[in-house]
Amino acid sequence: MRKRMFFISTLMLLIVSLVFNSVAFACGGGMGKGGPIVSTEWLAANIGKGNLVIVDIRSEEEYQAGHIEGSINIPYIVPFSAWLTMKDDLLLELPEKEDIFEFMSAAGIKKGSHVVIVTSLPTPENPYAIGNANRAANTLIYAGVKKVSILDGAFEKWAEEGRAVTTEVPKVRPFNYKSKVKDEMFVSIEYVEKKLGKVILLDARDYEVYTGEVIEPYAPVPGHIPTAKSLPAPEIWNEDWSYKSEKELKAIVENVIGRNKQNKEIIVYCGVGGYANCVAFVLTEMLGYKNVKIYDGSAQEWVMYNEMVIGE
Repeated sequence: MRKRMFFISTLMLLIVSLVFNSVAFACGGGMGKGGPIVSTEWLAANIGKGNLVIVDIRSEEEYQAGHIEGSINIPYIVPFSAWLTMKDDLLLELPEKEDIFEFMSAAGIKKGSHVVIVTSLPTPENPYAIGNANRAANTLIYAGVKKVSILDGAFEKWAEEGRAVTTEVPKVRPFNYKSKVKDEMFVSIEYVEKKLGKVILLDARDYEVYTGEVIEPYAPVPGHIPTAKSLPAPEIWNEDWSYKSEKELKAIVENVIGRNKQNKEIIVYCGVGGYANCVAFVLTEMLGYKNVKIYDGSAQEWVMYNEMVIGE
């Protein structure tokens, strides 16, 4: 009888473990363990396994100088690249889905792929490099890829640890990618106008820009969209540009919007859409918020038609 009870208990624990592991990614769990943010250790141990696809979004020159074995180069270049386009003079706009599917097909990416995004650390020439990975990740999620991660510490951490780097370009087997896109992820200015005062609106720009003390060239009007709360994207990273822990991120978010808001509708914007994607990725993929939208036009579009609020 004892042996039978032990067997049943062990079986139940195994089932619970399997279920937990299967949902951990979707619920934002597992930093460094194949979750939304993966460590260099995890990536080194999983190269070449299963459905893993490594996408290096650094420039072609950086990629050619040395990259992680098996990684595919899809450069993130402003204002035009596979990841970005301009619409009505607005920067960092989402390309048409057909264009996204085209580069995904050429890269051999499938809905069931586990894509890991590799970027570089910020430099004076490319100050938003670390955040570009979030925009790339959200683009793939929008396109229907089930599992997308970002390499913590960027390529520099991988290289500094003395891990293998190559100049060999891998052969890619193209795949005709098709999927239903998640249109609800990105919203228009009309949508934001209708939702003011009814949703949580987050401004992901630096606090000094939010208050109007600093004016960015993208939106030459000081202040923020009415009702918006300030949650600067740089707060999600440590000083070395690694991601803060889920516990720290949870505290940062709840300090701004309060507790138990996982099901509330949240719209995130910034100057042109880059930082907004960083905060949105953390909210949805790492912390499990269920109804987060990105205002793609952001402040650059809003000031063309509406007023801003100065101060807190």
